[in-house]
Amino acid sequence: MTQIFDEAGKVIPVTLIKAGPCWVIQERTKETDGYQAVQIGFEKIKENKAKKPQQGHFKKTKLDKNFRYLKEFKNSDLKTGHKIDVSIFNEGEIVKVAGISKGKGFQGVVKRHGFKGSPASHGTKHTLRAPGSIGSAFPQRVFKGKKMAGRMGSDRVTVKGLEIIQIDKENDLLAIEGALPGRAGTLLEIIVIKEIEAVKLEEKEKLMADLKQKDAEVKDKKGEAEKK
Repeated sequence: MTQIFDEAGKVIPVTLIKAGPCWVIQERTKETDGYQAVQIGFEKIKENKAKKPQQGHFKKTKLDKNFRYLKEFKNSDLKTGHKIDVSIFNEGEIVKVAGISKGKGFQGVVKRHGFKGSPASHGTKHTLRAPGSIGSAFPQRVFKGKKMAGRMGSDRVTVKGLEIIQIDKENDLLAIEGALPGRAGTLLEIIVIKEIEAVKLEEKEKLMADLKQKDAEVKDKKGEAEKK
């Protein structure tokens, strides 16, 4: 993460992302695979770093490239060999970013679920962060989904409503406002929701509709009061 100053001097916290270039490796069709999608490759590696079956798979694309990551997306417009880079994004667009969050290992209920724990005085001993009671006498078992200690993190997390602040097309970098899931080097999926102008227009229309509704309610109340 880093920070950027806008024209008004306001500090904007951003996360820098290496967004591409990605290449279309394979097309999935209903005739051959039973569904329609495209397979995308990201981060080039040396041929000897890829396994033999993968090397043969990559040679079919005639790109003369081997990739570390492969991912499929539902799309029928892209063809094998097509290049995808940051040029598909625009500054000011609203996106959602998904990735695997940081793994935190086995954690107790205070950190994992936000339990407040026991009081730190009045005779409390060795149970400050204990979970407490986990159920009643019947039915003599712990209900499924009970909030208890366990593995925390390493889950797929999606952060929505983030704005693209800057785009560096020469280095394929995106500066997205706010924090994103995962550690440095985490593989992320970026999906455009809508442009910032559309969001502002939608908020404005919603605000105007709420004001009109409130005005109508006030007029109705005044009319009822005059009748009485």
